[in-house]
Amino acid sequence: MLKVLFVTVIILALLAVGAFYVGTKIVSDKVMDQFSNQLENSGEMDQIKEKVKNDPELQKFIAEGANVDSKTLPFQTKEEATRQLVKKFNVSELRDMQADLQQGNKQEVLNKLEGKLTDKELLALKVLAYKELNK
Repeated sequence: MLKVLFVTVIILALLAVGAFYVGTKIVSDKVMDQFSNQLENSGEMDQIKEKVKNDPELQKFIAEGANVDSKTLPFQTKEEATRQLVKKFNVSELRDMQADLQQGNKQEVLNKLEGKLTDKELLALKVLAYKELNK
C-alpha cells in the first residue's frame, strides 16, 4: 500500500513537472509568434531598429553583447529568451514593457529587466538584440 502511494506521488510529480515545462513552452511559443507577427506586420520592427540606431544610450547598452561568446549564456535564440522571460514575467508585465518602450520609457523597462534577470540573462538579451539589429 505504501509503495503504491509512493509510486503514485512520484508519477503525479513527474506529470506536474512535464505539464509545467510543456505549458511554458506552449505559452512562450504563442507569445513569441504573436509578438513577432505583430512587429513584422505593423512595420514596428523597422521603427524599433531605427530608434535604437538613433539612441546612443541604447546603442551602448546593446553593444555590450557584441563580443560575447553566446555558448556560455543561458539562452542563444529568441525562442529560448522568450521562454525565459515568460517564466520571469507574466504576459501583462511583458505587454506593459512593450507599451513603455513605445512611449519612450526605456529606463523603466531596463529597470524591470535588471530587477528580475541575472547578469548572464541580461547579457544574453544584449547579444540577441545586437544580432537582431545587425542582420
